[in-house]
Amino acid sequence: MNDGIVVTALDARANFGKLLRRVEDEGRSLVIQKRGSPRAVLLSIRDYVRLAVPEPEVLRVIGKESQRKGTNKLSATQIDRIVTATRRSKRR
Repeated sequence: MNDGIVVTALDARANFGKLLRRVEDEGRSLVIQKRGSPRAVLLSIRDYVRLAVPEPEVLRVIGKESQRKGTNKLSATQIDRIVTATRRSKRR
């Protein structure tokens, strides 16, 4: 997560759409203060998922291996073709 944006509750309410886009586009968190005290945080869904459900080690290793081999750039269609071809070859 990058540096957070701090806004008052009133500003958050008045500019929610703009702030939501900023959180999403910039991958930043938004701290909402009321009377000078932090009360809530707005996170992108990606950051929330990372915090709520940490990635198991095995998935991290698989992801790094995929990047190393360049297979992380395959499209869904390319993956489907590889799976189909592999299944055909195993039937023989």
